[in-house]
Amino acid sequence: MKFKEFIEHLRGRKKLVVIKKEVNIEYEIATLMKMMDGTPLLFENVSGYDMPVSANICSSRNLVAEGLGIDGKDLIKKMLNAIENPVEPEIKNVENYKKIENLEKLPILLHYPIDGGKYISSAVVIANDSEYGLNSSYHRMMVIDKDRVVMRILPRDFNKYIERGMKEFAICIGNPISVAVASAISMPTGINELAIANSLYPTPLIKIDGHAVPESEIVMIAEVTDEMHDEGPFLDLTETPDIVRKQRVAKIKKIYAKENAIYHALLPGGLEHKTLMGTPKEPTIFYEVSKVCDVKDVYITPGGCSWLHAVVSIRKKNADDGKRAIEHAFRGHKSMKHVFVVDDDIDVHDWQQVEWAMATRFQGSKDMVMKQEKGSSLDPSADPITRETTKIGFDLTIPWDKDIKNFKKPELPMKINPDDYL
Repeated sequence: MKFKEFIEHLRGRKKLVVIKKEVNIEYEIATLMKMMDGTPLLFENVSGYDMPVSANICSSRNLVAEGLGIDGKDLIKKMLNAIENPVEPEIKNVENYKKIENLEKLPILLHYPIDGGKYISSAVVIANDSEYGLNSSYHRMMVIDKDRVVMRILPRDFNKYIERGMKEFAICIGNPISVAVASAISMPTGINELAIANSLYPTPLIKIDGHAVPESEIVMIAEVTDEMHDEGPFLDLTETPDIVRKQRVAKIKKIYAKENAIYHALLPGGLEHKTLMGTPKEPTIFYEVSKVCDVKDVYITPGGCSWLHAVVSIRKKNADDGKRAIEHAFRGHKSMKHVFVVDDDIDVHDWQQVEWAMATRFQGSKDMVMKQEKGSSLDPSADPITRETTKIGFDLTIPWDKDIKNFKKPELPMKINPDDYL
């Protein structure tokens, strides 16, 4: 669904909390977002702005699935299918967009006192290269004046496009749910994430100022400059502050907004941030582990910041399946720090079951894989210069040389309906 369509969908199902009281963009909205994390919100009365703010819209897997029109249990399967079968989107004529004067007219939030400034944290960048085509990816942006932002740019496709000479690009806020998901999937250069989005849910593009972009609430046309500026601090996915770095400055040339547009605020370190960043890594882990094992399910855990920890369940058929699953899980998500491999009788979404498997099926002397290598820049405990970290895989599957009956919980002795006794 489109962003506003999904908001109305949630309103109709009484899943949206509408806040009518006047609220401020400096800390107040962010505080309410955190206090009601996991609950979709719409702030109708934002002090000093005509534009309402919506937040926590994709703050759970089930909400993401609902925005794609599917059941939550089918989310990984749907993402895998879209990755393997992208569909290039059609391009429609643009309608009902108006120009906004500058960034000061948008209700961009100041989230935390530690932040370096106001941040656009939900934006998806749409870049185009003459050889590689369209690329869609997330980049946080710290506002430094009314028409300039400093962007956190990692050495991936968007950076590659810049190095190849790309200057102008688009920034989209309030995206269709399919775009919000697909833009966080790490794909090889040349794979169009917007085609993955279109495979997840029909998502045509529109043409604005020569740029093919998703039909978003706000579209900005920006240009890369040669200026570098301090970016940060910024409270990141781990809910710890990311360091200050010199990053590229982009000049905002034009801003377009839909009639009655809604600004999408994404709380750094909140459940929506974690869901949109972590969930798209599950199909890539699933795909890699499937090369060596029969995989049942994958879950990037919120307790692991929806980035550093995953649980993988497999249908074990060989003695070394657990350890092979560990190796390939790390290939599927290179930023992961710890992975827990369990048998298919364990629900990966239930940490009590995972912990039970660790307590009853795991021996640290032989069921652990440990290695030193580059990890995530989001891990504050990693080496601050090299990002080297200790990665550990835990094989929590039933030992191959043991009697399986000794590792299984028994079924209930009788089939009874407790309602008959109450």
